[in-house]
Amino acid sequence: MKLIVFDCDSTLSAIEGIDELARVNGSETFREIEALTNAAMNGEVPIDDIFAQRLEIIKPSLDTCLQVGQLYIEHIEPTALATLEHLRREGWEIVIVSGGFTQVIEPLADQLGVKRIEAVPLKFTDDGAYAGYDTSAPPTRNGGKPEIIQQLKKELNPEHIVMVGDGISDLEAKSVADIFIGFGRYAAREKVRSESDHFVYSLDEIPKIVSTCSFSK
Repeated sequence: MKLIVFDCDSTLSAIEGIDELARVNGSETFREIEALTNAAMNGEVPIDDIFAQRLEIIKPSLDTCLQVGQLYIEHIEPTALATLEHLRREGWEIVIVSGGFTQVIEPLADQLGVKRIEAVPLKFTDDGAYAGYDTSAPPTRNGGKPEIIQQLKKELNPEHIVMVGDGISDLEAKSVADIFIGFGRYAAREKVRSESDHFVYSLDEIPKIVSTCSFSK
């Protein structure tokens, strides 16, 4: 079995879910959260330093999360569905590994036919108010995505493993994947571009890369 792992935000969909959750609270909150997100994705601050901070500022309700979940679908990467179907025909198992939130990503995963999401579960009260998040989830900290991939390796024992993403937290997984493919349609970060094994601007470029790669790394 062959495993290909996709980031979600600014990869499978154009949006950054945390930013859209913030936008619901107004433009000032959006700008504050967007700046923190960009700093983390560019590697300027550790994810650990901002993860709880952003959620405490936003306090997203369940209704807001469901609303943003639909935005993921509305802004899906235009070649994503066809690309994932192509990869499945070629024998690739697909997993989403994201620093985003499980309940928000689930509608997009369903749309794409992806059954496994490794992200951060949110907690809500009975009336749908924000009540925290799973602080043990690996994506809440730097090094979390490589940790998840190592767990997937042990569990699934794939012949090959490929990671696709746009941010520094994705690039961290290069050390544990056979191939790292950087993605730049929505956010072409120079460090990711320069250190990727391959760099693409459309997901439909990926099947050719993985079908012709020697996987000698």
